[in-house]
Amino acid sequence: MKKILIADDEKNMIWAIKRALKDEGYTIITASNGKEAIESVKIHEPDLLLIDLKMPEMNGLEALKNIKKNFPNTLAIMMTAHGNVETAIEAMKIGAIDYISKPFDIEELKIQIRKALDIRKMSDTIDYLTEELKNKTGKRIIGESKGLKNVLNIVDKVAESKATVLITGESGTGKELIANAIHYNSDRAKNPYIKVNCGALSENLLESELFGHEKGAFTGAINKKLGRFERADGGTIFLDEIGEINLNVQVKLLRILQEREMERVGGVETIKVDVRIIAATNKDLMKMVEEGKFREDLYYRLNVIPIEIPPLRERKDDIKLLTYYFLNKYSKELGRKEFKLTDEALDTLKNYEWRGNIRELENVIERLVILSEDNVITKEKLPKEILYIKGQIDNFKLPSSGINLEEVERNLITQALEATNFNQTKSAKLLGITRHALIYRIEKYNINTKK
Repeated sequence: MKKILIADDEKNMIWAIKRALKDEGYTIITASNGKEAIESVKIHEPDLLLIDLKMPEMNGLEALKNIKKNFPNTLAIMMTAHGNVETAIEAMKIGAIDYISKPFDIEELKIQIRKALDIRKMSDTIDYLTEELKNKTGKRIIGESKGLKNVLNIVDKVAESKATVLITGESGTGKELIANAIHYNSDRAKNPYIKVNCGALSENLLESELFGHEKGAFTGAINKKLGRFERADGGTIFLDEIGEINLNVQVKLLRILQEREMERVGGVETIKVDVRIIAATNKDLMKMVEEGKFREDLYYRLNVIPIEIPPLRERKDDIKLLTYYFLNKYSKELGRKEFKLTDEALDTLKNYEWRGNIRELENVIERLVILSEDNVITKEKLPKEILYIKGQIDNFKLPSSGINLEEVERNLITQALEATNFNQTKSAKLLGITRHALIYRIEKYNINTKK
C-alpha cells in the first residue's frame, strides 16, 4: 500500500484531501508544519509527499530543501497559492516533481498523484534492474536521462515474456548491457545465456557455430558439434551485429523463429529448441531490406519488441554520472586518489558529440587517469579532438574588425592534423569535410603534413 504524507497547517485542507483519497487505497500520514514533515519522512519513508508552501515554524521550500538533501529519492508535489509561478519554479529546482495551485480540482490532484507514483514505480524498477545486472555481471547501467529511463521501462515490461527483442543503436551505446538486463531479469536467468558476435565469424564458421554440425559434414569436421542454439536451449541467445549475417544463415534463423526447430550442418535430424532470441545491430536493417541484403520476413520476426538506445549526445544528463563513474573505476584500479573534474572540463565533455558513445567516453577517462600527474582534470588536460568541438563554432561571433577567412581555415586544418597525428581521414572527420576536400585545402594552403 502506497504511503502519502500530507504536510499542511490547514486542518480543513488535510481533511478534504484525506476524504478525497479515501477510496484510492493509500495510507495517509499528516504533518502540520515543515519540521513535522521532515520528522515524518524520516520515520515513515513515504512514497509521495504533498507539501504546502506556507506553514508555521518552517515553510514548505525550506522543509523540501532539507528533505531532498537527506532523502534525495523522496518524491514531492508542492501546493502553492494560485498564480505563484516563481515559487513553483523554485520548488521544481529544489526537487519537487510537480506543483498544484490552490484552490485545486480534486480530480486533477488524483491524476498528479498517480503520475508521481508511476514515476516512483519506474525509478524502483530501474534500481532493481541495474542492481540485478551488477550482481550477475559485475557491470551496471549508469544514467538518469529520460531516454535511458524509457529504455529500461521497456526492459522491465518485456523481460518476463518470451518475445524476440531487437536492440538498435550506434556502436558503444551499451546494447549488450541492455540484452544482459533482459536475460538476467527474466524467468530464464538461471538457464544458459549464449552470446554470439555475428560480425566476428566467417560465413561458414558462423553457420556451424549457430546450428552445429555432424561428423564429416565438411573437411575438418572430425566430430559432431552442438551449435549455440542447442547450447542455449531453455535460455537466451544474444545475436550481436545481426546485420552481418548472410542470406543463407538468415533463412535458417527465420525457421528457428517461426518453427523453433533446426538441423545441424550436414544433418537430417530435426532438433527442437526453446530459445529466447535477443538481437542487436548498429545498422539500418530496414534500409538493408530495401537493398535486398536482409530478408524482410526475418526483419519483422526479429522486430517484435524494438528497443532503440539513444546515442550519448542525446543523453547529456548522463555524461556527468558516467564520467564520475569511470573516474572512480579507473582511479581504484590504478590505486590513485579520488579524481576531481572542473566545471569547465565537464561542460566541454557535455558539449562534445561522442561519436563513439559510452565506449569512447570510457576510453578518454581511462587515458586521463593514467596520464594525469595530479588528481584534478581541467579543460586543458582533455584530448585535442574534444577541445576542437563544433559547439565552439556556434558561439563564434564575427569581430567588428572582420577576419581573414583563409587564415582561419588554414589554422583550423593545421589544428585538426596535429590533433589526429596527421591522419587525414580523422582530420577530415573532425572538420566535417571529405578527405578529398581536405587534401585540396592542404595543397591550396601549402600546409606541411610531415610529422
